[in-house]
Amino acid sequence: MASLIRLLRRVDDRGAELIEFALVLPILLLVFAGIVDFGLLLQRYEVVTNAAREGARVAVLPNYTAADARARVQNYLDASGLTATIPTPSVTYANQTLTGGKTIRVVTVSVQYPSGLVFIGPIVGIFGGTAYGTVNLQAASAMRIEAAAGGS
Repeated sequence: MASLIRLLRRVDDRGAELIEFALVLPILLLVFAGIVDFGLLLQRYEVVTNAAREGARVAVLPNYTAADARARVQNYLDASGLTATIPTPSVTYANQTLTGGKTIRVVTVSVQYPSGLVFIGPIVGIFGGTAYGTVNLQAASAMRIEAAAGGS
């Protein structure tokens, strides 16, 4: 009996940390990849939002057309490194009635950008998931067209 107790005392848990690390490492890498993908998507969404705002700003200026606003959106996206082919930004001019019966003229610029998941998409695709592919980032900006001073 004493020899059995001595034998049990000699058993140690060397290598247990290595096994635990091997089990936890893939989960940690997946979480890290998700954080990086989310950060990239957030950065691209901010660029798309700013591009819509820039397009609306150009569209409300006098003597500028919807084509000028679309060109400004495309130039902003290109300068930001988002050079993929995007759907044509929509530029809409409309009248909007405020409470009190006053009507103002508004231009709305909508931008869509297909953005892929760089890390998580391929990993999920390996296991048969449906997150593989692209995410459509959409932003719209509306600005009031103000008449020139003394104008109608």
